[in-house]
Amino acid sequence: MSQYFDIGDETLWNPSNGASRMFQRQVAVFEAELELPSGIGPMENDECQISPDTFEVFVNALLAKHRRTSHAIWLALAEGFTGTVLVLAERAGTTVDWALLGAAPEGEMTDVQVSTVTGLSAPAEAEAWAAGLRKKARELGRRMPR
Repeated sequence: MSQYFDIGDETLWNPSNGASRMFQRQVAVFEAELELPSGIGPMENDECQISPDTFEVFVNALLAKHRRTSHAIWLALAEGFTGTVLVLAERAGTTVDWALLGAAPEGEMTDVQVSTVTGLSAPAEAEAWAAGLRKKARELGRRMPR
């Protein structure tokens, strides 16, 4: 069995039921964390519609949050979800402003990690940050059936 994540008549992803359930639960977690709807609708009859405009706002907010965070555990927990969202965003034609996101993080840093040895951790350098996320998305995209 599998489920479909679609925009209109176009299927962006056709994961197994288990992967779909896990992803949908993570969607709810990140919607709560960002205090934004994702645009990823409910699964009905093994199909889920994605609202492109709402999804684009969510994707960019997720990336902005990721950019303002330097906490290793937060980043590790978010990495797979963020990569999966980036694959869907690319397949959906979602606009991601990498130049803006790669600039110095806007707003205050959140979920920073402080060490008694090294002090306050800093966000990754812009190009390394974007390259890391793109690499993760490419790896996942090869494994995500349409």
